[in-house]
Amino acid sequence: MAQQLLMPKATAVWLVDNTALSFDQIANFCKLHPLEVKAIADGEAAQGIKGLDPIATGQLSRDEIERGEKDVNYKLKLSEPKVRVPESKRRGPRYTPVSKRQDRPNAILWLVRNHPELKDAQISRLVGTTKSTIEQIRERTHWNSTNLTPMDPVTLGLCSQIDLDLEVERASKGRPLPTAAELGASLQPAAETENLGFSYRNEREEEKEIDADAVFAKLSSLKSTRRDDDEEDERF
Repeated sequence: MAQQLLMPKATAVWLVDNTALSFDQIANFCKLHPLEVKAIADGEAAQGIKGLDPIATGQLSRDEIERGEKDVNYKLKLSEPKVRVPESKRRGPRYTPVSKRQDRPNAILWLVRNHPELKDAQISRLVGTTKSTIEQIRERTHWNSTNLTPMDPVTLGLCSQIDLDLEVERASKGRPLPTAAELGASLQPAAETENLGFSYRNEREEEKEIDADAVFAKLSSLKSTRRDDDEEDERF
């Protein structure tokens, strides 16, 4: 990206007021017409614009201005910036190397089967394909549908695991929670649970009654045995 001058009109105002540069030099440096620079010098244009010092902003050096003042034909040059700002990457379809483009249909089939929540735009971003191709593979109208094999795009090197997890997380945010039927589980009817509790209580009560009768019967048998023993002792 070519370096551009910040606020060209404000810079032109400052150069007109503070230097002996010609109108052509200022116009060439600020990308303006010489007549517009002349109008600025005459006070007919840019009356409400405050001059911007290009030396303070680091776009022009004092030595460069002195060279221009000494030579009318000299063209001013912008100073190199001290800090380079990286250019923002343009968002678009992911570039896929030619050697891996034949694997894209297999990766699309894998994504369609294993992550049906993904939208066509998300699959397109991951694999670098078109929506028409995704639709053909989903509807089995692709020219090579019979030979396609689902393959993980991460394994194929078409996308990273982080990108795949991010797209899956985005697609799952607006998705409703799965129902009990989808999970393969269902609640028992209320009648069955009520009967189960009632019968369970009856069985426990019957067990208690049986245990109590057995205990009393055992105690009575022990008492009768002791009485017989005492009677026999008294006889002797």
